[in-house]
Amino acid sequence: MKYKRILVKISGEALQNKKKGLNHDPEILSKVASQFKQILAMGAEVAVVVGGGNIFRGLAGATEGTDRTTGDYMGMLATVINSMAIQSSLENAGIETRVMTAISMPAIAEPFIRRKAVRHLEKGRVVIFGAGTGNPYFTTDSAAALRASEINADVLMKATKVDGIYSADPVTHPDATRFDRITYQEALSKQLKIMDTSAFSLCMENNIPIVVFDFFKKNEIVEVFTGKGSGTLVTH
Repeated sequence: MKYKRILVKISGEALQNKKKGLNHDPEILSKVASQFKQILAMGAEVAVVVGGGNIFRGLAGATEGTDRTTGDYMGMLATVINSMAIQSSLENAGIETRVMTAISMPAIAEPFIRRKAVRHLEKGRVVIFGAGTGNPYFTTDSAAALRASEINADVLMKATKVDGIYSADPVTHPDATRFDRITYQEALSKQLKIMDTSAFSLCMENNIPIVVFDFFKKNEIVEVFTGKGSGTLVTH
């Protein structure tokens, strides 16, 4: 076991299946639950931050006439929907969970209280953080870095569509260089877009390693957790 307490950042788009017209693909959610069950059995403490891009993205909404602040709040609500979808899937697999939100929604989730979140983790519950930071103009990457810092996570695991960090988008630049390991400073100076700069900076200040990995590679969450994954490690 390479890490003890982890925070997994999952994009909203990772949960959808466009071919089937599904915002939440039950098969994808089931695979996440299966992997979480494996690492919980190894003694992991697991927290999750999920994006809302499969439902609504505030920045995109702003280009279509929605006020940016309003759009960001709409995006935060989308992350809560995704948090509940993940919660349902995990509980169907017999995993205890808690959804905690940065915006008060007592009928469906607990408010985020750091000490309670840590206590849930210590009791073996998966804690899903919804509604981002609760503030507009901050991405869910920043929310992930913030929550990872607050709960003293050993690592922030960022799930993506590629197997690590590249010098450029490997889809449009086949000759892009892949990094096995990179420092926070290099990632910032090269302006690599895998996470926003505020998220990178927050992890750097609090010495939280970041592992960027392929969400769709079989059992990769487990592989990264045990130190065998093929993702890119970002450290000092």
